[in-house]
Amino acid sequence: MSFLSQTGDINSPDRFSQEKRLQIECLLDNTIEAIDDGKDVISGLSKSQKSLPPRYFYDSRGSQLFEQICQLPEYYPTRTEAKILKQYALEIAKLTGACELIELGSGSSTKTRLLLDAYQSLNYPLLYCPIDVSGSILKESACQLLADYPQLQIHGLVSTYEQALTNLRPSSLPHKMVLFLGSTLGNFNPTECDRAFTQIVTALDEGDYFLLGIDLQKPKHILETAYNDSQGVTAAFNLNILQHLNWRFQGNFDPNLFAHRAFYNSTQAQIEMHLVCQQAHSVSLDALDLRVNFEQEETILTEISRKFDLQQIQDYLLVNNLKPLKMWTDPRQWFGVLLSQVQFDEQI
Repeated sequence: MSFLSQTGDINSPDRFSQEKRLQIECLLDNTIEAIDDGKDVISGLSKSQKSLPPRYFYDSRGSQLFEQICQLPEYYPTRTEAKILKQYALEIAKLTGACELIELGSGSSTKTRLLLDAYQSLNYPLLYCPIDVSGSILKESACQLLADYPQLQIHGLVSTYEQALTNLRPSSLPHKMVLFLGSTLGNFNPTECDRAFTQIVTALDEGDYFLLGIDLQKPKHILETAYNDSQGVTAAFNLNILQHLNWRFQGNFDPNLFAHRAFYNSTQAQIEMHLVCQQAHSVSLDALDLRVNFEQEETILTEISRKFDLQQIQDYLLVNNLKPLKMWTDPRQWFGVLLSQVQFDEQI
């Protein structure tokens, strides 16, 4: 465990300086073998349908490319969710009262600002726990937030979701609220979804809150256009995973021998992103003692993005001890934001 910055005594006169208000804790250092041994890479590339965990998208360049994707005209989820939050953030803050915001996959924390503005307008204390695997992005965004919100205190976790949720510290505010925005839930298959919800509910206390952003089902052409942008940024993001593996595991992937492909699987109600091999060849990842043979047109599944039905997701929340309190959508019902509260079975 390492600390990039330490908070000072909360009663100190200079407690609102940036240095005193920021603490970034790196949990990845504690379990480097569990995180970096690459067993998930070996497993994924050994299957008949080769796959890679989406977490390998997010090296420094990958995080930057994703931020660019969020600004693309074809990529509606980010701006649609942001409009919903901008319109209803104050209502969310009034429903929850003062609470610490804990964000899974915080990135640049852009949409979080809409919530911070709302809580600040109600004169609530501002406590924020961003969680991200990219330490550079987390620290950069945290420092900018501290400059813009003089009363804000940040305890960031450079970590996977699972690690962070098992290492949350008690909050000084009445409640906590986990934010899972951007329809990141859609990247999980049903089994992974079940595990994630168990971890989230276990990390929270009775009466705590969960704010979920989900991409809703819609016509195929809208979905496929969003993942095949005209500028090729999504393609670059997809291919960058190979460069990340090269750096991390001493590999020799040639990104020029792969092409980006994204399509909507209507049977599974999910977008699938693949890397398509352009010619037969072999790749080595020396740090993993792994050699992988690729046939022409063979693909690596790098990401799924499931699209949800509002009623089904509300039922799913209830099954997982999360009582839906309110949901908000845009006029076209392309995206949904749902607020729920931890309540155990006998009380739901």
